[in-house]
This record gives sequence, C-alpha cells and structure tokens, in this order.
Amino acid sequence: MSSESSSANTSLLSKLSAPSVGPLVALLLACAFFASQSDRFLSGTNFSLIVQQVMVVGTLAIGQTLIILTAGIDLSNGMIMAFSQVVMALLYMNNGVPAPAAIAIGLLVGGLFGLLNGLLVTRLKLPPFIVTLGMFNIGFALTRIYTVTTVRMTDSPWHVFFGRTFTVGGTLVDGVKEGGTKFNYGSVFLLILFLLTWYVLTQTAVGRHIYAVGDDPEAARLSGIRTDRLLTWVYTSAGVFYAIAGLLLIARTGVADPQAGQNANLESITAVVLGGTSLFGGRGNIIGTLIGALIVGIFRNGLTLMGVPSIYQWLITGLLVILAVSVDQLTQRRRA
Repeated sequence: MSSESSSANTSLLSKLSAPSVGPLVALLLACAFFASQSDRFLSGTNFSLIVQQVMVVGTLAIGQTLIILTAGIDLSNGMIMAFSQVVMALLYMNNGVPAPAAIAIGLLVGGLFGLLNGLLVTRLKLPPFIVTLGMFNIGFALTRIYTVTTVRMTDSPWHVFFGRTFTVGGTLVDGVKEGGTKFNYGSVFLLILFLLTWYVLTQTAVGRHIYAVGDDPEAARLSGIRTDRLLTWVYTSAGVFYAIAGLLLIARTGVADPQAGQNANLESITAVVLGGTSLFGGRGNIIGTLIGALIVGIFRNGLTLMGVPSIYQWLITGLLVILAVSVDQLTQRRRA
C-alpha cells in the first residue's frame, strides 16, 4: 500500500472515529453526576425508560446526520414525521387500507417529502435552511388539514408492534419470569438502524462520497462524484427515516398525534451536534449521534428525577448545544 493511500485511509478513519470520544466522555460524566443525585437513576427500569424516550429522536437524528454530513440542515423532519404518522393511521382507521399497506404508504410519503427537499436543493440550488423551513410549514399545515384530532391505534398490532416489550434478566418462578427489565422492540430496531447506517457510512462508496461532498462539494464533483444525485438520495433517505420515527412514535404512545414533532427538529439537531458531527459538513460519526441522543435523553431524565422544571431542561439543553457548536467552531478554525 502506498504512503498516499495509507495517509488517506488514516485521515478517513480519523474523521469517522475521533468525534465520538468527546461525546462518550460527556455521556459517562452525565451518568456519574445524575447517579450521585438520584438513587433511581441507575435502575434497570429507568434505563429502559431513557432508551424508549430516545427511540424517536434517535431515528430522526439518523436522517439529520446524513444531511448535516453534507453540510446541509433539515428543519422539516418533525413535520414530515407528524404527517407520515397520521397518514399511516387514518388510511387504516378511516379508509380501510390494510395496516401493512397503510404503513408502507406512510413511509413512501416521508420519502417523497425528502425527495422534494432534495430536488429543491439540487435543481434550484436553494439553501437547505430555506427549503426545509418552508417544508416545515407545509408539513405543519397538511397535518392539520388532514386531521385535527388524536387517532388511537390500539386495535392495530402492526402499528404498535415496536411498542411491545420483552424482559431482560429476572428469574423464573413456576414458569413465569419475575423481575428483570422491560425493553420494547423499537429500542432494538433503533440500534439496528444505527448499525446499518454505520455500515453504509464506513464500509461503502456511498458513505465515502457523503463525507467527500460535505468536506468539499466542488472537489467531490471534479473527482467524478455525482453530487446532485447523491444529495437527492440523502434527503430522500432522511425522509424515510423520519417516517420510520413516526411509526415508532405511534408504537410508543399508541396514538397518532397531529401535535407531535413541533420541536423534533431542534431535538434531532441537538443530538447530532452533541454527538460530534460538524455543522460544516464532512466530519462526524453516526455512533456519535447515538451517543448524543442518549446524552439528551439522560439529561432530560436526570433533571426530571432531580425535580428540575421542564422549562429549565430546555434552557440547559440549549446551553449544551451552544457549547458543542462553539467547540466545533474552534476545532474548525484550528484545522484551517
């Protein structure tokens, strides 16, 4: 292997792994702090609750990570999620569409929203911020036009499957497992989604192209990467992830809520930034995003156990985001 090839591989490895170290340290410190403040924090039940709360935001953050890696941003993900979930619910409840088909159509709707975002960014060369801000309002309006009430989905096993639980640990007493910690299938599915995305980003040409476009789009284009096609694929894939998040939200709550998702864009961006992905594009790690989502969930959970009002939880989360972006900015300046 040539020294030039070795240097390139080392550089790529650095981009993929280094950003996760800081978030992991922050995660461990947060766990240590909240464990010292509440005896309930380290319980299996509480940990299960944190993972369930992270389930939806984490899925949204996967799509957000793909876009931010290309130096874009998506403000519409919460509304794409909201509209996709009510489509999944109402097609089944009101129009008699079989549950699997209704879910598939909801996923298709999310993908179409993402495709439209991608085409506006690549064909009309509009800034992602403006495109997705406009799509946020469109999604908000369509969700309210389509339904104004919460739809209960308890009679559809397909819609609520990922909300079902299984028990880890415990003991068998007369053939019945007692004790242990309950996790839902959605939490396992979230981990699978992260692993699949990790594989795409680290082991495939598509992943390398995503990093290349985020690092220097013009250089990527000159090297033969079809940047417009790649960006369209990224936004479309992100839309599908947002729709999957809508399905997981239905599974977790048992309802399709048209009020959902209004702050999801901020929460997903928070998870991505705290996970070490650079807002300048081209640098970050999907595993870091998972850690960032866990940090958000742990802070919310830990502060709740400490009795901190929710409004102050938002305040602290905002400070964390500013801190993370400031670190990213300083790192970018040093690299320059």
